[in-house]
Amino acid sequence: MSGHGIRVVVADANLQMLRTEFERQLPADSTVVWCEPSDPEAVEKAVVEADVLVSGACTAAIARAGQRLRLVHAPGAGTDGIDRSALSPGTRVACTYHHEDSMAEYVAASAVLLRRGLLRQDAALREGHWLSPVYAPQEAGWQPTLAGATVGFVGFGHIGARAWQVLRAFGARGIAVTRRGEVDAIAQGLEWSGSVDDLPHLLDRSDVVVVAAPLSDATRGMLGAAELARLHPESVLINVGRGPVVDEDALYEALRSGRLGGAALDVWYSYPAAPGARQQPSRHPFHTLSNVLMTPHSSGLTRHTFAARAAEIAANIRQLATGGELTNIVEHP
Repeated sequence: MSGHGIRVVVADANLQMLRTEFERQLPADSTVVWCEPSDPEAVEKAVVEADVLVSGACTAAIARAGQRLRLVHAPGAGTDGIDRSALSPGTRVACTYHHEDSMAEYVAASAVLLRRGLLRQDAALREGHWLSPVYAPQEAGWQPTLAGATVGFVGFGHIGARAWQVLRAFGARGIAVTRRGEVDAIAQGLEWSGSVDDLPHLLDRSDVVVVAAPLSDATRGMLGAAELARLHPESVLINVGRGPVVDEDALYEALRSGRLGGAALDVWYSYPAAPGARQQPSRHPFHTLSNVLMTPHSSGLTRHTFAARAAEIAANIRQLATGGELTNIVEHP
């Protein structure tokens, strides 16, 4: 690298698509090297003279090579791939978010799609069948809207809170449970909030359940057969947290049998080993069920998400260059 300004190494495939936009927001005298995330040896060589590494992965070897690093900035929320123990003393670690806006949009769209029965109507009309009470008298009743529906949030962090802000506009009611029960229901506009001990009460009342909890030993299988059985047959479940928070076998059986009205599943039980590899997301044939919306962990992957992340990372680098205060610093646990 040459030059006397901030020296930045970027090893993130998503930011590659915003390369020009990202570089435009950096200090004018910055030097930027773009590396393939799949080539850690190239990253290791590039960080030798770098001030900043933008990557979700910083192995011990990369950290030892980057003794001049002042900042390691994850391009997302997770910093688990950064080996902090090998970084030089004083190297800061930061993260960024912004996926919650796109994920909230996904939650709202999925809730409407499933509650209105639009998946089934779409499939039928492609075959010439008009599933409407006007054209099919056997279709008794009208489809429900989100107005007056009760949305139960299992987890109420960045994602749950933003999704609730969007769903409130439809006239829905909100309730939530979290691990510690620390949510201020009044401040958030919820009818009530509680701890995971209150999960049965939430399920008894919910027309829509939004799973936005992280995966841990405590949350794995939190929603099993007994819990799903508390939902009424018209309820829908939207999982944007982690797949195994909902028991795989119990979820498939509830959807297959019709005991659960529908589900939008963006997080799964099995993932491809490498980009481009084919992989069924579950050992069960969810793809054969007409009441399931299946997406490949893509609810937060929009241009909006990554443009906002690029802007925030660039802002932190500008602050670093001028000695200003950095945002989203992740302290040692």
